Amino acid sequence: MTEHPGFGAMLESLLDHRELSAQELANRAGLTADEVRVVLAGEAPGEGLLRRIAPAMGFHTVDLFILAGLVVPDDLAPLDAEAEQWAPHIVMDAVHLSSADRRELLQLIRSLPQEERPSVFGAKRLASHAGPGGWVIRMLQYRNLTWMSMARILAVVTPTYLSATTYGVIGDGRKELTPRLVVDFAALLGFDARELAALTGIHLSEVPPPPAPEAVDAAVLLWEARRLSADQAKRVSELAHSMRGDPANVYFINLPGT
Repeated sequence: MTEHPGFGAMLESLLDHRELSAQELANRAGLTADEVRVVLAGEAPGEGLLRRIAPAMGFHTVDLFILAGLVVPDDLAPLDAEAEQWAPHIVMDAVHLSSADRRELLQLIRSLPQEERPSVFGAKRLASHAGPGGWVIRMLQYRNLTWMSMARILAVVTPTYLSATTYGVIGDGRKELTPRLVVDFAALLGFDARELAALTGIHLSEVPPPPAPEAVDAAVLLWEARRLSADQAKRVSELAHSMRGDPANVYFINLPGT
């Protein structure tokens, strides 16, 4: 059983990496230094504190809830679980486009009207002892990805090529994370790979190169697509595919840098 190191220890590792003090974080987050220090000392963070720390640290708030082992509030979940059948295809087609076309798609996603939430989002439950692998897989689930779509997107955007069931095994803590997995997961999540390695306890023997532009754009598109309804995601997906000008459903593997 993998024991959770505690959110305070994880936050401390982030502050050390960024050479930030508790006071500096408090100033950025609109908190007192004591409020930060008690969390660093081991006190469980509350929802309000996480919502303030996340933007101050440049994180998506949902990711900090997952790292802290807390239940994710409904307002931090993707809008429509049914959009999961379209969101991956938006990204996989988009990374085959030029950077200008990817920007156009991103602007379109951001410009679409915000629709009402149709239902409560329910990410697939993972084992309570899942540990670092579970945290990472859950973050991807909260980006509207199933195990199958994780397998497809990561194969297209990174060198990682695994079966869908393997992502379930990682999520349940039955397969350990590797440096390669951490670097590739970080790219799709929009994390600094060194920070994700520190959070998950994985040693990187060397500083990884920055992710390719396609991978950076994939992370942003995947995140922004969370706000779409299933119908909106379907329309954006169809547009992304038409922009490729390729009638076949063909995707190149490990596309960035090729």
